[in-house]
Amino acid sequence: MKLTLLGTGDAIGTPKIGCTCPQCEFARKYHVQRLRTSLLIEHRGKNILIDTSPDLRQQLLLNGSPSIDSVVWTHGHYDHFMGFGEFYRVQALPEVYAAPEVLSYCGEIFKFLSFHGHAVEPYRTFDLHGLEVTLIEVNHPDVFTCGVVLTCGDVRIGYTSDSRTDIPPRSIEALKDVNLLLIDALVPPRYHISKHMNYREACEMARYLRAGEFRCVHMSHNIAWNLPNTGRDGEVFCFDTE
Repeated sequence: MKLTLLGTGDAIGTPKIGCTCPQCEFARKYHVQRLRTSLLIEHRGKNILIDTSPDLRQQLLLNGSPSIDSVVWTHGHYDHFMGFGEFYRVQALPEVYAAPEVLSYCGEIFKFLSFHGHAVEPYRTFDLHGLEVTLIEVNHPDVFTCGVVLTCGDVRIGYTSDSRTDIPPRSIEALKDVNLLLIDALVPPRYHISKHMNYREACEMARYLRAGEFRCVHMSHNIAWNLPNTGRDGEVFCFDTE
């Protein structure tokens, strides 16, 4: 199994348009960026997207233009699902899996596209191309939001999606001891955002969950480029699941 971080940025992305902060200036100088957060999973010849960011066209072009077989949506915020329209007239529309509330909201936005949606209740594991996928509730007011746990054999990957620290206990248990944790870390430790974790909180959560390895994602332009355990667009993780 191969996992690629297609994007690691927040709703605005880095560099932020019109911003001259050190992180944005660095991004322009060295031609790096944080596209909006999305994950690509390659497993047994199939390609799965976790969220479809507004940068999806660029993300797919940068990563070999794979044809996508399935999509999992975590929640109905613009930066996590609006890129689904990029499939229009490009490929057969992938099937979509999401919690009922999420599928209903996002499906209404894309009702002009005839795609097949599957409403999946949180904590009910389902098979997706040989992967066990479980949606888990997180806490991202005021919209219903899920994280994702992917399991194949002894390999487990957790993704918190947008969330603050008070994740439901059942979800905390599901995320413990994952091999890789991808965790929301919107801002530096000096900031406190009511809907998200900051960098310090994310690192503490990863340690509490005993993650084998972790990367911060969904980062704003305020996050320095050289902080440990911050994900990079295009970063790849490979797991032996055979």
